[in-house]
Amino acid sequence: MAATMVDRYSGFDTMPIAGEWRGGTSGKTRADTDPYTGDVLTEIPQAGKDDLDRAYRAAERAQPGWAARPAAERAAVIARAAEILAARREELADWLRREAGATRGRAAMELELAGAVTALAARQADRTEGWTRTGSDLPGKENRVYRRPAGVVAVISPWNFPVQLSNRSVAPALALGNAVVLKPAGDTPVTGGLFLAKVYEEAGLPPGLLSVVIGGGGEIGDAMVAHPVPRVVSFTGSTPVGKGIAARAGLKRLALELGGNGPLVVLDDADPDRAVDAALFGSYLHQGQVCMATNRVIVDAALYDAFVKRFTAAAAGLRDGDPADPETRIGPLINSGQLESVREKIGRAVAEGAELVLGGEPTGPTGQVLPPHVLLGDNTVATAAEEVFGPVATLIRAADEEEALRIANDTEYGLSSAVCTRDEERGLRFAHRVRAGMTHLNDTTVHDDAHIAFGGEKDSGIGRFGGDWVVDEFTTHHWVSIQHGPREYPY
Repeated sequence: MAATMVDRYSGFDTMPIAGEWRGGTSGKTRADTDPYTGDVLTEIPQAGKDDLDRAYRAAERAQPGWAARPAAERAAVIARAAEILAARREELADWLRREAGATRGRAAMELELAGAVTALAARQADRTEGWTRTGSDLPGKENRVYRRPAGVVAVISPWNFPVQLSNRSVAPALALGNAVVLKPAGDTPVTGGLFLAKVYEEAGLPPGLLSVVIGGGGEIGDAMVAHPVPRVVSFTGSTPVGKGIAARAGLKRLALELGGNGPLVVLDDADPDRAVDAALFGSYLHQGQVCMATNRVIVDAALYDAFVKRFTAAAAGLRDGDPADPETRIGPLINSGQLESVREKIGRAVAEGAELVLGGEPTGPTGQVLPPHVLLGDNTVATAAEEVFGPVATLIRAADEEEALRIANDTEYGLSSAVCTRDEERGLRFAHRVRAGMTHLNDTTVHDDAHIAFGGEKDSGIGRFGGDWVVDEFTTHHWVSIQHGPREYPY
C-alpha cells in the first residue's frame, strides 16, 4: 500500500496552475535538494508572471461558485483532506526529512499540527454567519451584517515548517469559501505546496480554487503581493520581507507572522530541571530554525551558574547528524546560506564579548549539520540582539526579576516568550508585562494549538492565526440595511 501511495504522489516536477498541472513558463528551472545528502529530489520549471496571473484569474472565477456551495459540502472536502493527510503521514514525513532536514520527531510534530488545523477548518466552514438587528436610529430600519469570504487569498509560506505554515492558511481559507494562490518557499516546494495540492485535489476540491506557483522572489514575489485580484495576503517569514510586503500590498488585508527573538526567563524560584528541559527544546528544535525558538535564556543570578552547567551538559548530549536516524536531534540547516548566516552571527557575538562554551564545526555530506552552540553574553551580542535561526542559545544573567523583564522586552520583536517559576501567580503577573503575542508559563517558547490565537506584536507581525481568529482574517463583513417603510428625507 505504501508503495502505491508513493507512486501516485511521485514526480512533483509540475505545479497546479488554474486547474492544470504543468511546468512554469519563466524559462528557469530549480533543483529541489536534500539538505543533508545534497541529492536532487526533483527539478521544477519555475513559474513566471504570466503563470501567476493565470492562477489569480482562475481563482477569481472559481471562488464565487465555491462560496455559494452549502457549508456542509465545503466541510466534507476539507475533512476528507484531513483523512488523506493522516493516511499519507509516513510518506509526507519522509518528504519533510529529505526536503526540510526534519528529524523524525520534528516531522511527527508538524504533521500532528497540520492534521489538527485541517480538521478544525472543516468545522469552521459554516462560520460565515451574520446577525440581524431591528433596532436603528431611523424608524422602520432593519440592519443586517453578513460575514462573507474575503475572496482570493494569497499565501506565501516559509521553508522551516512548510506543511503547517502553508496549511494553517490554506485549510481555513478554503473552508470559509475563499480561493487560494499559494507560493511555497523555494527550498521546500513539495512539502510546502505540491503535496498539499495533491491532497486537496484527491479530497475533491474543484479545479482552480488552489493554485501553487513556484518561483523566485525576484521573478514573481512582488507581483504575488501587488496583483489586483487577492484581497488578503497571508505571509510567514522574515520581518524585512514582511515590511516589504506591507509596502507593496496597498489596501489589501495582511496576516503577517514575522521574525522572533524569543526570551525564556528563569526566575529565582524556578524548578531548574524543568527550566533546562524547556530551554533546551525551545533552543534546538529543528536546529533552531523556528520563529518561536528560544533565542535568549535569561536566568536570575541566583540560579545562573548552576543553570549554565546543566544546560551546557544537556546540549552537549544532543546527537547531531542524519535526520533519518531516530536518535538524531540536530539535523542539517536548510542551505549553505543559512549556515553561513548563523556562523557569522556566532563569530560577531564572540567578537563582541560573548563566551562560547559549547560549539563545533559543521559536519555531514553537505557540511550543513551545525552542532549545538551555547554562548554566555548580554543582550547586545549578535546572537541575542538578532534572530539567529540556528542551533544556538545565548544565556544571559539577570540581577533580579525586574532586570529579567527589562532584558526580555528589550527587542524589536514580540512573538513568543516564556517564564519559569514555581509560583504560578507570580508567573502570570510577569507574563502580563511581557510585550509579546504569546507567553507560556513553565513551558518552552515553542508551542502551537490549532484553536488558539497565534501571532506576534511589534516587528513580529500583525493578525492572528488559529481558532476564531483565523476566521476573522479570511472573511469580511457586509452591512445590508432594509428600510421597511417610507422614510422622510431632509430634502
